[in-house]
Amino acid sequence: MSIRLSIKKLSLWQRDAFCAALLERMLPNYQMFSQTANFGEYSLLRNQLDLFWQKLSDRKIKINTEAQLVKLEPQIPDPEKFDFFGVFPALDTCMALMSLLQGGQDSGVDHIEQVSKLSQNSVSYYLEQLLATEIEEQDNLLAAIAQHPLMQWEMATQQELSDFLLSAAENKQTCEQLKLLVLAEGLSNLGIEIN
Repeated sequence: MSIRLSIKKLSLWQRDAFCAALLERMLPNYQMFSQTANFGEYSLLRNQLDLFWQKLSDRKIKINTEAQLVKLEPQIPDPEKFDFFGVFPALDTCMALMSLLQGGQDSGVDHIEQVSKLSQNSVSYYLEQLLATEIEEQDNLLAAIAQHPLMQWEMATQQELSDFLLSAAENKQTCEQLKLLVLAEGLSNLGIEIN
């Protein structure tokens, strides 16, 4: 996929911004799960992502990554303890945020691919649940998922973010533009309306 080629050209700052933008689309999935399951503190994840945006906007801001990871740990749902679909996109959101926080402390080359894949996986698994009753043949199911408008939108959004970041300045204005870009539809990556 062309998205793979273009994200490899991004600087560490651009990679972090790409991941933060994808997390904006994933976070409402955690919020909905948290409210439904009465588990976790959505506001803590929201604050961590906001803190990361601040760091991207002002390079003087430092994040105590270890402290943030310790706070995030109890918010991660165990799929074994919940019997409904919402736990999986919530778990993907936590894993993506963890990857973003950890990615910023070293060369961070892998975290962009992890967050990109986690966002895609949330959409793919959701569509698998949605289409499984209609399509029994595995190959046909995979093809249907790839062609579904929600997956097409996910891939187009990732490509758009990557293309935008390639020539964007590494500053606060770019952060604001990215947020506007991903929140313009008012939907999470699963098509859930954002409050």
